[in-house]
Amino acid sequence: MSAPVRDHHIDPHIGLSDAQVRERTEEGLTNSLPPRSGRTTLQIVKDNVFTRINALLGVLFVLVMLTGSWINGAFGLLIIANSIIGIVQELRAKNTLDSLAVVGEAHPTVRRNGSERQVAQEEVVLDDIVTVTPGEQIVVDGVVAEARYLEVDESLLTGESDPVPKHEGDQVLSGSFVASGVGSYQATKVGADSYAGKLTAEAAKFSLVHSELQAGINSILKVITWILIPVGILTVFGQIRVGENNWQAVILSVTGALVPMIPEGLVLITSTAFALGVIRLGQRKCLVNELPAIEGLARVDVVCADKTGTLTENSMEFGTLHPLGSHSEAEALEALSQLASADPAPNSSMEAIRVGVGTAKVQWEVEQTQPFTSAKKWSGVSFASEGHWILGAPDVLIPATSDAGKQAQEIASTGLRVLLLASSDVPVTAEGAPGLVEPIALVVLEQRIRPDAAETLEFFRSQGVQVKVISGDNAESVGAVTRNLGMDSGEAIDARSITEADFAQTINDSHVFGRVTPQQKRAMVAALQNNGHTVAMTGDGVNDVLALKDADLGVAMGSGTAATRSVAKIVLLNDKFATLPYVVAEGRRVLGNIERVANLFLTKTVYSSIMAILVLLFALPFPFQPIHVTITGWFTIGIPAFLLSLPPNNERAKDNFVQRVMQFGFPAGLVVALASFVTYVAVRVPDGTEQQATQASTAALLALIMASTWVLAVVARPYEWWKILLILLPLVGYGLIFTLDFTQTIFMLDSSNVEAMSFAAVAGLIGATLIEILWWVLRSVTKSEKPVWMPKQERAAAAAQRRIEREARRTEKEAEGRVHESSRA
Repeated sequence: MSAPVRDHHIDPHIGLSDAQVRERTEEGLTNSLPPRSGRTTLQIVKDNVFTRINALLGVLFVLVMLTGSWINGAFGLLIIANSIIGIVQELRAKNTLDSLAVVGEAHPTVRRNGSERQVAQEEVVLDDIVTVTPGEQIVVDGVVAEARYLEVDESLLTGESDPVPKHEGDQVLSGSFVASGVGSYQATKVGADSYAGKLTAEAAKFSLVHSELQAGINSILKVITWILIPVGILTVFGQIRVGENNWQAVILSVTGALVPMIPEGLVLITSTAFALGVIRLGQRKCLVNELPAIEGLARVDVVCADKTGTLTENSMEFGTLHPLGSHSEAEALEALSQLASADPAPNSSMEAIRVGVGTAKVQWEVEQTQPFTSAKKWSGVSFASEGHWILGAPDVLIPATSDAGKQAQEIASTGLRVLLLASSDVPVTAEGAPGLVEPIALVVLEQRIRPDAAETLEFFRSQGVQVKVISGDNAESVGAVTRNLGMDSGEAIDARSITEADFAQTINDSHVFGRVTPQQKRAMVAALQNNGHTVAMTGDGVNDVLALKDADLGVAMGSGTAATRSVAKIVLLNDKFATLPYVVAEGRRVLGNIERVANLFLTKTVYSSIMAILVLLFALPFPFQPIHVTITGWFTIGIPAFLLSLPPNNERAKDNFVQRVMQFGFPAGLVVALASFVTYVAVRVPDGTEQQATQASTAALLALIMASTWVLAVVARPYEWWKILLILLPLVGYGLIFTLDFTQTIFMLDSSNVEAMSFAAVAGLIGATLIEILWWVLRSVTKSEKPVWMPKQERAAAAAQRRIEREARRTEKEAEGRVHESSRA
């Protein structure tokens, strides 16, 4: 809740007093935000208990319980299992997100009692004076109280990319961010009333609304729901038509037909896989702001990476100074110290200079300041008596053919960052600035290449993911860094030289770009997307915001600006570029494995539906009791599917999820149904005894189990030792169930008819053979290269990855232990 500004006379230099803050807090005039992970614990519980699947199973369970056949109600355990597993995993994901969000969120600086302090976003109150510097986000709506060359980028709100100058009294909206300059504003709307509050409420909805995968699964479930109703009604009439007058038997037959048609584990495994993805990434200090981002990870085939803060460490160090012409080193050092002293919000380059040369002992009087922007690539200060001084990119300020330009280019070609210190003949804020500049000195800054950058680039290359380095730095410098990393990327392209006609072609063909403006970064992302690529964009600076927002997957560094973190779908809180391969691998694991298990569940739904229809058409009693389809669903589909959803999967996701699943699931389900139904018809004795009916059902079940087990066998490929066990162990279990007397009694089976069981075995083997042929045909038609056995290299890579993960967890635990011990000490 909020109210209009009540006090227009808050001194911006002093801000609110502690008493005023307490008063506003007690009145509820704080910047209260919605839950970070969207849903409350109660909502998670309700959403996992009251589902369409649970409703269908619940009705059938109640009907079976009315018959008094408790063993046939075993499928009811699925309701409990589905709900508990879904609730536990989502609560774990929620806790992970909440804890990471606290670390990753912006902490605005407020001025209270004349001093500045950082507070949590929720602690900002109405009328607070909030100070801002470049890259910081406007967290609540307000009115500018102070402005020093303040420019605000409102592109996230209006779509207009040009920064808007802000002066005292101008309105600022939350959701925008500071492009350049410094200032402060008085909060006029907080909490749900602010634009940011509305944005946060939307962004915090952790859902699968825009997920192609979830949309596909939902469409499958809707079709199944509409099929269940008429099939259920027709099964009732069918059982009555064949002379079944016992209402309990009719209910058991209907339940036996409908329960296997419900893909009860598909929704559970999907939500569990996504939740585990969030948890696993959270363990790597990776915050997933939107759940569909995990799906996007699996589809990425181009990663656009910035150089600074991604391939190199974000911090820089002052290196060397090269005076030019007749100018002395002392003159250059004095000018640099004055520029550092005059900059109220230094960027990383100026901060390195400030640390390297120090601030001025006696400061020159400042008349005008021009803050640095990525578009201009220079900053400057006009002093009252000492003239106009410029610091920026040499290739922007002076001709490349000049002596200073050549020297700068030579240094940049080694991978170092080079800035030009120069004097100007016009004020820095003049319309023609920087005007005619006189080179004074070259300032060399050193950046360390991240030790894990080379391995990360190699991972992407091995996985068929293109890496394009897009930087605002000198192209020669960027090219030198990528060459040092072993990236075979060809010639580095200066983005200023790209013509509009050749832009799209150049972006798609080349891999390293320098002197890229924020608008060009955005256009590059669009050019790649228009060429059919799924683009991930990494960044940490205010110049990356637009491109991050437009990319299919925006990835921000945790130490980056608040603006980049707010628009990114994923935030690497540990600032490690090396985390990105694990992020991509996690997305592929989730999507690839869900598609794999969807094949299993759809096959089960198809063969169950076809069996029910065939029984109706041929006016036969339904062959299976609910307990029969329960044990088959658990041991051939459910449990194996859950385990198959967990291991690594490096296949890049493709579009048309439903179409691909149907290509295998429908014909495979048809084969399983025919194997079982033909067996049932062939061995059944019309008007036979109850024992003969049980023997026919047992034989039909054996044929169904054998054929459906081979569905599991082909879906599980490529094989590893544990997947072989996953296929064989259920068969051992089935062997015991079909041969031991007491298990046959419990599960209502009779395998004593050798002739019937032999026929079933042959039918099952034929079904398995047809499914094997189907797999090879689809592999050929779709040009899939999926191997039957896991390649040796992939096994070794997977083992190495597991060792690295174990070592990383051990190191983190040791580090946490040391921190804990030191805090106790």
